[in-house]
Amino acid sequence: MAFLTPYRRDRGSPMRSLQHEINDLFESFWHGWDRMPGRMTDRSGWMSSTFDPDIDVSETKDEFLVHADLPGLDEKDVEVEVSGDMLTIRGEKKEEREDKGRSWHSVERSWGSFERAIPLPAAADTAKATASFTKGVLKVAIPKTAEAKTQARRLEIKKN
Repeated sequence: MAFLTPYRRDRGSPMRSLQHEINDLFESFWHGWDRMPGRMTDRSGWMSSTFDPDIDVSETKDEFLVHADLPGLDEKDVEVEVSGDMLTIRGEKKEEREDKGRSWHSVERSWGSFERAIPLPAAADTAKATASFTKGVLKVAIPKTAEAKTQARRLEIKKN
């Protein structure tokens, strides 16, 4: 006598489909949170050719500042360009990791290129922009035009 294992035929079920979509959404959201900074891995954990640096953009009274975290890179690996109202940062990261044991030897090589384009406001004086690179952090400073600095004024708030 054969025993039949019960199973559900809900492949076409809208609720089952929704559950799969939600599961995929959460998997893609949490993917990568456990990565080391600067590691270049794909979803499976293998080394890949993508690298997406963290970039912070801020503004002071006198200038616009852009900081890009580029761990493991040197200034020769990075290109900064200002064209019209756009700041472009591009570069390439190459990584090689070697591991040796008593009876084994492993070498992993990977590379990743990146390009980030940041739109600049009209108040940016791009002709006077400067870039510096220290300990894996690129800093781009773009002064504000003289006109932009004088346009801002503080307003007095009156009580009615």
